[in-house]
Amino acid sequence: MSTTQRNAVTFSGAESGPPMLFAHGYGCDQNMWRFVTPAFEDTHRIVLFDHVGNGKSDLSAYSDDRHSSLEGYAEDVLDIVREHDLRDVVFVGHSVSSMIGLIAANQEPERFAGIVMIGPSPRYINDDTDGYFGGFGRPDIEEMLESLDSNYLGWSSAMAPVIMGNPDRPELGEELTNSFCRTDPAIAKKFARVTFLSDNRTDLPKARVPSLILQCSDDVIAPTVVGEYVHKHTPESTFQVLNATGHCPNLSAPQETVDAIKSWL
Repeated sequence: MSTTQRNAVTFSGAESGPPMLFAHGYGCDQNMWRFVTPAFEDTHRIVLFDHVGNGKSDLSAYSDDRHSSLEGYAEDVLDIVREHDLRDVVFVGHSVSSMIGLIAANQEPERFAGIVMIGPSPRYINDDTDGYFGGFGRPDIEEMLESLDSNYLGWSSAMAPVIMGNPDRPELGEELTNSFCRTDPAIAKKFARVTFLSDNRTDLPKARVPSLILQCSDDVIAPTVVGEYVHKHTPESTFQVLNATGHCPNLSAPQETVDAIKSWL
C-alpha cells in the first residue's frame, strides 16, 4: 500500500521548494494545519498527512505490532519521506508528533533540515527517581485512560475544551471535540496509551538536526517546565514561549505560530 493511500498524503505549495512536512497531534488530522500552511506555500512544498486511524487514513493499515510504540509511527513518517524522495525536510510536529518527528530524524538525519516541536513532551508522567516533572502522576494518567476506554465520546467532550485551553473561544473546544469524535475509537484508545505512557527522554540528546521548541503559556498537557527540559536536553535547539494559551496554537494563535516558525527558518 502506498503512503499516499495509507496516510492520505497531500501536496501543495511551491513544487520546487524545500518540503515542510506537517504532523498533527493526538485525535486530530491534517485539517488542523489549515490556518498555518498557507503562510509557507509560496516558498515551500507543503506535505500533509494523517496518522493511521485519523482523518482520511486507511484504517486497514493499522498494526497492533507496528503502532504499539511511537517508533512505529516514526517509521510511517520515514515511509512517506522515502517514497516521495523528500530531502532537507522541515518537520513540523504538534504535541505527540514532536517526538515522532524527532525519532524519525534521529534515524535518518540526512533527510531532515530541522524539526519544529509545538507543545512537545518526552514523558507525560512524573518520574520521582530523577525528579523529572512531566505534569501528571501515574494514577492521573491511568484514571484518564480508564475513562477513555469506558466512554470515549464522553471523554472527548469533557477533555477537548480543557486541552484547547481557550474558554473564551468555545468554538475551538468544539472543533477539537468533533475531531476526537471523528477518530476511530478503537485506534484512538490504543494511541492514547502509546502517547501518554511513552518515555522518549533518551531520544532528545541524540538529535542531529536543529530544532525549534514552541511552548504555549498555561498549557495543561505540556507545562513550561517540560518545554524547558526538552530544550535543555536537545542539542541545537531554540526555545520560544508563545503568548498563546492552551495546547493547540495552530488553531488558537496561528499567526503567532507562523511568525515564530518563519523567524526560526
